[in-house]
Amino acid sequence: MAAKGPRENIILECTECKNRNYMTSKNKRNNTDRLELVKYCKVCKKRTTHKETK
Repeated sequence: MAAKGPRENIILECTECKNRNYMTSKNKRNNTDRLELVKYCKVCKKRTTHKETK
């Protein structure tokens, strides 16, 4: 069963190559805007900005 509460799973997409690399969770009550993190992209082979997708 899924965990009850405000946390939801999200997928992070690379802004350069549009590859969906990472999956994480965030608290929807505290962070209503879209998440942006700088992560390593295996396809680009460098650190790029990853944005939250639906």
